[in-house]
Amino acid sequence: MRTEPVTTCDMNINSIVRRLPNGYDTQRCHPTTRIQSSKRLTSLATTNDSDTLFSMAPRFHRVVRKTRRDESEISPCIKYLMFSFNILFWILGFMIAAIGIYAWIEKDTFDNFGRLTMGGTLFFDPALLFVLVGIFMFFIGFAGCVGSLRENTCLLLFFSFSLAVIFFAQLAFGTLVFIYREKVKNEGEKQLMIMIQSYRDDPDLQNMIDWIQRHWLHCCGVNNYRNWESNTYFNCSSKLVGSIEACGVPSSCCRLEYFHNNKQCGFGTLEPSAVTHMIYTEGCLPKASQWFERHILPVAIVIVILTVLQILSICFAQNLRNDILAQKAKWTWHTHPMMHYYRN
Repeated sequence: MRTEPVTTCDMNINSIVRRLPNGYDTQRCHPTTRIQSSKRLTSLATTNDSDTLFSMAPRFHRVVRKTRRDESEISPCIKYLMFSFNILFWILGFMIAAIGIYAWIEKDTFDNFGRLTMGGTLFFDPALLFVLVGIFMFFIGFAGCVGSLRENTCLLLFFSFSLAVIFFAQLAFGTLVFIYREKVKNEGEKQLMIMIQSYRDDPDLQNMIDWIQRHWLHCCGVNNYRNWESNTYFNCSSKLVGSIEACGVPSSCCRLEYFHNNKQCGFGTLEPSAVTHMIYTEGCLPKASQWFERHILPVAIVIVILTVLQILSICFAQNLRNDILAQKAKWTWHTHPMMHYYRN
């Protein structure tokens, strides 16, 4: 037995026609549901037959849905630009994190974790920095990539919020460094001395210090080459225990013309009678200050470019999110069309 639709007979086809977009041509229906002529439409507009209205409403529903989808609010340019940029960011973050984890496994960090924490060099461990930066980049790239491709407003909100937090954190950090630059300098000198003392405890830390001294700043120690006396292996008192590195400095302190792959070129250079022209005598802290003064323009350009990219990424993510919300608002009333019609 057929159940009658719950409606009133005074509803007619005009309530459906009024919902069509402006300028809609009634002849452009699906072939199986095409209205043959305006005369047919007029006869339907004056009918009170609820069965006829019930059968015609889904036809208009399909036409309206097609028309609405053609008028998309989402910009494909912004959508796929966000996707392309973030998939590279996502892959790069995964690779950086994988390198950091591999370095940790190679040097048995998980078995000797207490050695790093007791030495105070945990946060200066290059492998740890790689892991943290890589994981952070991975999640931000994932949110931007999947959020833009799948039009997920929650992931896009997380992406823009994370970038905003990074931006304001960088701004606050730069302001605090400028205001308390003397304290920052003293604290930095203190941490660098801890790194000097832990030179032999962490292979990655050792390689980083060697790269800074030999290839980047051409320096030795923090303030001067005498800072290496604070390291147990290079202190002159190590002669009593037979250390061959006593009263010396690492080979990365040797000048390039005297190095020639000679790992012992720094031995004995802390003694007063040593010829100090064989090694770099200036510390890395003053050399770093000189380097930044000479390269202030390139550094400023890089900072500006990164800042602009962050701001543009936030704006694009928010713009795409607003477009998605606007498009969803257009489609909301199409979810249950017959319910809308019967409520009128």
